[in-house]
Amino acid sequence: MKKRGKILRIVLMAAASVCFAWFAVPLALSVNLNIGNATGIAVSVLLFFYALFLPQLCREWQRRRKRRGVRWAFCGLCSLIAGIALLAFVESVFMFSATQKEPKENAVVIVLGCRVYGERASLSLEERLKAALAYLREHEEAVCIVSGGQGAGEDISEAECMYRYLLEHGIDASRIYKEGRSTSTRENLLYSKQIIEENGWEPNIAIVTNEYHMYRAGRVARALGMDYGAVCGRSAWWMFPTHYVRELYAILYEWIGL
Repeated sequence: MKKRGKILRIVLMAAASVCFAWFAVPLALSVNLNIGNATGIAVSVLLFFYALFLPQLCREWQRRRKRRGVRWAFCGLCSLIAGIALLAFVESVFMFSATQKEPKENAVVIVLGCRVYGERASLSLEERLKAALAYLREHEEAVCIVSGGQGAGEDISEAECMYRYLLEHGIDASRIYKEGRSTSTRENLLYSKQIIEENGWEPNIAIVTNEYHMYRAGRVARALGMDYGAVCGRSAWWMFPTHYVRELYAILYEWIGL
């Protein structure tokens, strides 16, 4: 029994260490501290210390488990963990389903902006641009709207950065329309819709964003009366957990209206 307990502790501590590194490495390299990596790091630390003090916790549980208050607290904690896991699962299903929505024929491509460092696209933005580039090369009649304003630390607008990238990779300028005012996903799509209406195009769009962001972007598109399909930029595996956890919070906030 003691041997099994020791193996369990080692496995939990190893899992916690891997999880900690997975969330901490992006923070050290290029991502600012946000609710996604903060949550991952906090959970990793809690799991590590739980494994470290597992024998003492088991002894305390054996000594106090007959107390009603302790049992209620334990049941409440288990219910909370189960509820969080269920919520994350449901959100994940919606996120995955949104990525499977194929664009219709003659869809207008809208590339949603993301962080720019000076004049250089961030990794997440470059992932979106690679997906847009592949789609535009495959659909030579498609036009593209690059959407994103200029934020702090950005020497040019996100739209200008994307425009330059697509030009450098062989997309003709006549196929690219810039929308450089937006500061949010809703504004990305709202201002892009105005460009679509000005040109008399059908409001059938292909949204280009990272896979974790597609569900929320699609909700906004539907609210604006646009029929959308998904063209997903694939996130780097070492960045995905941070973005994924942050997106779980963002979806929850949207669902409850915050």
